[in-house]
Amino acid sequence: MFLQNPGITRQVLIALCCPYVTTWLLNSKGRKPCLIGAAILGVTGFIFLAISKNLAILYIGRFLTSVAFGTNTVINFVYLGEVASTNIRGVLMSAMGAMFTVGSIMVFSIAPYVSYRVSVYIPLAINVFHLIVLFTIPESPIFYAIQGKRKEMLAVLEDLGRPNDAEKIVSEADDLTETNTSTIKDWKELFMVRSNRKALFIVVIINVLQHGSGVMAVLFFSAAIFNMAGSNIDSNVAMIIIGCCQLMGSAVTPLFIESTGRKNILIISSSVCTISMFTLGLYFYLLFKGFPVVYTVNWLPLVVLILFFIGYDFGLGIIPNTLMGEMFTSNVRSKGSTLTLTTSWLFGFLVSTAFGAFFVTIGGHVAFWFFSGTCACALLFTIFVVPETKGKTLLEIQQSL
Repeated sequence: MFLQNPGITRQVLIALCCPYVTTWLLNSKGRKPCLIGAAILGVTGFIFLAISKNLAILYIGRFLTSVAFGTNTVINFVYLGEVASTNIRGVLMSAMGAMFTVGSIMVFSIAPYVSYRVSVYIPLAINVFHLIVLFTIPESPIFYAIQGKRKEMLAVLEDLGRPNDAEKIVSEADDLTETNTSTIKDWKELFMVRSNRKALFIVVIINVLQHGSGVMAVLFFSAAIFNMAGSNIDSNVAMIIIGCCQLMGSAVTPLFIESTGRKNILIISSSVCTISMFTLGLYFYLLFKGFPVVYTVNWLPLVVLILFFIGYDFGLGIIPNTLMGEMFTSNVRSKGSTLTLTTSWLFGFLVSTAFGAFFVTIGGHVAFWFFSGTCACALLFTIFVVPETKGKTLLEIQQSL
């Protein structure tokens, strides 16, 4: 069980700490060097895992891969939010969620059927390719603006195919440089400036509600869920099916995010997740009470989970991260993203840990209804609080807050 796995616990805690170091490095060394550094850590970590013959080497490898994951997550959100033009920013940010899903499917589809060494060599090869590609990408124009390197900033904008944005970015560069002269290493602006404070509130809450939806708990305990439901579907096959459905949901989002808008997608997604978790809770409540009718529909948990993951990856699993890359000013984006990620990851870790105990002691229905309630809160929060950022520049988003 998750609660009894100290290895997973250590990895989560390591990943929680890494973004705070990353925040300082992003603004002092640049986005591209940080991406390359994180990739090197990932490659090194998988090399240690591949050659490990004792626990010490294995722990070093897991430590390095955890650090790489924790730092990469923050940098990716910051970098994509800064290099993308307004009309494709949402597409790129949501596409990153689809790529996370592709990685999950690879794990579900390959890891159970190959040896330990092969399961390490595959991600090692992917990480090496990732590292090589990173040397070809440009530095963020926003970083050059913060550093006052206007010539380099203009060159990057030209290289990115955004020459029309050059004048606008240049006009904002002086404000960015002036703002960051005294506060680039100071967290006060994140809480003292009204727009940043409001952005932090919105992004933290929606990301916490995202993790409170139960997605990680359901993934960790999927085999137990199917066994308790009396399903005869192999748990590994079920996970592959769920992973493919996740990809369906996340692959559709980039196609509609700019036309439909972040808010509408999030409303649809939260509604589907709310209904799915409520239905799954009802199934386990009837099972807990001994109603025989549930044994005639033991396929229902898989169907409901498929609907849940399609709905989750369509919006609730992607849009909160997209908003995180859009709503903060440039000088506090890494800080805001760091605080948001660590808060939501910690909440998700606690939810996943508690889920195992709830599932065994008081019944799965209580946990699933809690998840349904959390998704309902995400729905209401989106309707009444979350702003629409479609078609707006980063500066316009800040002004609307």
